Amino acid sequence: MIVLAGPSGAGKSRLAERVGLPVLRLDDFYKDGDDPSLPRITEGANAGLVDWDHPDSWLPDDAMAALTALCTAGVASVPLYEIARDGRHGWHTLDLLGQDLFVAEGIFAQHVVAACREAGLLAAAYCVRQHPVVTFWRRLTRDLREHRKPPLVLVRRGLALLRDQRRVVSDAVARGCEPVSPDEAYAAIGRLRLADRQP
Repeated sequence: MIVLAGPSGAGKSRLAERVGLPVLRLDDFYKDGDDPSLPRITEGANAGLVDWDHPDSWLPDDAMAALTALCTAGVASVPLYEIARDGRHGWHTLDLLGQDLFVAEGIFAQHVVAACREAGLLAAAYCVRQHPVVTFWRRLTRDLREHRKPPLVLVRRGLALLRDQRRVVSDAVARGCEPVSPDEAYAAIGRLRLADRQP
């Protein structure tokens, strides 16, 4: 697998589509909004709301099971998650259709890198990054367009994530991701695909 980690709004999903490989959306492995184990924001204007940017809002074991199935069998049943509803609304089958490479992308993607590398499942891991202001604006316009949360919540969350972006990138790098721009990642993945075709 090729892992794409990085801040929300950095361009991971757009890059994954541009690459043209099968894509596993790791953000579909969020917990449902009524899960009592969800972490909460404890400070600031959004205090008391679910902290969807905390890794405890995510199901890493479920994600790893799907990743392993894709790498070993080439097919996996994965959830469909709708952020605006805070929950799953179905399942679908992701079939690699004979492809040797696929992309796994999401804001918690760095958390699977070590286990995937140890299991021999990892082709590469990248942390996609852009200027924090660019990331903030792209994230805000996307979230407003998709009605993910009330506008004021999105603005406040966006500002908090803008301030936190350097830490997010540093964490991904510490967990084994190479920091790159979207164009750098696209070029690197192109080289991987070319090498994969070599006899």
